[in-house]
Amino acid sequence: MNLNQLRYFVSVAQRKSFSRAAEENYITQTAMTQQIRLLEENLETELIDRRVRPIRLTPAGEVFYKEIKPILERIDFAITRTREASQGTIGTLNIGYTRGYEGSSLSETLRHFHQNYPGIFVNCIRASSDLLASGLLGGEYDLIFADDTSSLKNDPRINSRLIETVPLMGVLYQSHPLAVKKTLHRKDFKGEPIIFATPNENYSVSDDSRFLQLYKNAGYSPDIQHVSSDMESVLMMVAAEHGITILPEYYTRRLQNADNLLFLPMEGKDEYTEIYCFSLKENLNQALHVFLGTQTYYYENEAT
Repeated sequence: MNLNQLRYFVSVAQRKSFSRAAEENYITQTAMTQQIRLLEENLETELIDRRVRPIRLTPAGEVFYKEIKPILERIDFAITRTREASQGTIGTLNIGYTRGYEGSSLSETLRHFHQNYPGIFVNCIRASSDLLASGLLGGEYDLIFADDTSSLKNDPRINSRLIETVPLMGVLYQSHPLAVKKTLHRKDFKGEPIIFATPNENYSVSDDSRFLQLYKNAGYSPDIQHVSSDMESVLMMVAAEHGITILPEYYTRRLQNADNLLFLPMEGKDEYTEIYCFSLKENLNQALHVFLGTQTYYYENEAT
């Protein structure tokens, strides 16, 4: 017994004709008759009553038809879904993104992708940059949007692409003396208590050496009062006037009427952070390759 014999039997049962079933399946009538006979021999029962015209199913054939037809439909459905999965048009895509990046255009990017590929479920997880990096390497995420504090772009196992170059914003409480300025320079932060916002869970500034160097370039070491990867808590501490901070513009751009907070652009050619899209080269998820093959996740200011 094989799938072709089962399909031939269903075709004969529906068409009530060996010749029509043979034509439908692009085989000869003789071959169709032989295959049905082999099926009956395997089942040790007669399925087709050939003594009448048009032919009809025997009682055993009726039972077999009712049982086998939905099974074949499920098999056909499984084959179709498997082919779709292999082509990446259905499946699941696990995307991680750095804390605060929900304020960017990522949601719009994912919305356009979903409209074009509704069969792909996009599962979004927000985490710190170090957890995103370890999760990517461990197979928890198909791709992540994060800065490069974990040096992923230098890892030979990783595909990386620069997505956004994001300006930095100084964050003050409204009664701060610097609030009268229209822009801020790193030198303005000398002597100020700093609430240091880091994208990493380990609460260490060691991985943020580039940003520490910007303070040194301005001629001083920052007075860091507190380090946190929880951006909401950082903003709350600034609003409570415990200090001031610097955050990426993607985090501040959608904050409106923030209580006792003021956001001012940072001056200087190095006052920016970069967001990359990272994925494992060996990832076999076809949905990932469909996503990476579209233009929906490339931003207007993407590096070329």
